[in-house]
Amino acid sequence: MKLDTVLIKVASRCNINCSYCYVYNLGDTSWKGMPAQISIETLEAVSDRLQAFSITDKHPFATVLHGGEPLLLGAMKLRLVLKELREKLPESYPIGIQTNGLLITNEILDLCSEMKTSISVSVDGPKEVHDMDRVGHDGEGTFDKVLSGLQLLSSHPDREFLYTGILSVVNPATDPEEIYAFLKTLNPPAVDLLYRDGNHTTLPTGKASPGSTEYGSWFARLLDIYLADPRPTRIRFLDDLIKLALGGLGTKDGAGVTDYGVLVIDTDGTITKNDTLKSSFDGADRFHQNWSAMKDDLAKIIASGEFADYHALQKPSSPVCKTCPDLAVCGGGMTLHRWKNETGFNNPSVYCSDQKLLISRIREHLCEAESGL
Repeated sequence: MKLDTVLIKVASRCNINCSYCYVYNLGDTSWKGMPAQISIETLEAVSDRLQAFSITDKHPFATVLHGGEPLLLGAMKLRLVLKELREKLPESYPIGIQTNGLLITNEILDLCSEMKTSISVSVDGPKEVHDMDRVGHDGEGTFDKVLSGLQLLSSHPDREFLYTGILSVVNPATDPEEIYAFLKTLNPPAVDLLYRDGNHTTLPTGKASPGSTEYGSWFARLLDIYLADPRPTRIRFLDDLIKLALGGLGTKDGAGVTDYGVLVIDTDGTITKNDTLKSSFDGADRFHQNWSAMKDDLAKIIASGEFADYHALQKPSSPVCKTCPDLAVCGGGMTLHRWKNETGFNNPSVYCSDQKLLISRIREHLCEAESGL
């Protein structure tokens, strides 16, 4: 087992209130007991643990500042956080920020450039699409402010390093052609398109039943558009599935059977599992052991039986998945999508039918390409 990504929750609150957010709006309440921001004492303990692990493990891992909204720290405290991490971690270890984009300023961008910290921004599509879900606490749309932040990012002198991409959550009621055309106007190096969080007990918005294919049809149409584009904007999810269908390896959790080691560190130093599990049930991301960066070595945690069980949870346990001819491509999907109150995670993904439809369409394209050679 290895560690691939550490998410540091530097802020437990957010300046907006997305309707689909797994942190605040899908049942988990742990954020209420967390400090609003990481303290300097906790930051130093976290960076010391990361440094010690980087020395003993030698397998490079990425560090991502997350939230809540990490830019709520403000430029001064963000400088302290990034300086501490950069001093403790090897220069080659990537550090990034996932932000909603509202608080991006030239001062923030200059700081991130100086500290070699990349930025990914969440935006779901054009104004009428984005503002359906990504709203402020008073219900107002956030699109205009996000676009202003993106314009600063895309025009910064160090754009090629800073701007790593766009993260978008799919709404199957939208037009994939419109979404794709809009995202291309933002000139991102890549786009991450995500299924909405949900499971068999709490169906994702826009999905009528576990057997329906609203999302699969949306992605299949997007695939057609994507492959017909002579100058496409990279879509990591589709790229991964295509590579896997060709017998290669994926690069992200939730596709293929590649293992990923992910740990999350909360603002109080508590160490947890992948935080997307919060959408399954309250506390689903918690280890039984009360591990904390204030007292526990990461190497000890990763060598533990409980981490091994958590790590193994990535692989589907359902007989339906284990005997599926698409398993090497689909990988059973994200763990959180398999949850059902009665049977836990021992189920196919709630997006199983969608994945099968999309993978079938990928295979059709590959057969067409092969016959045209």
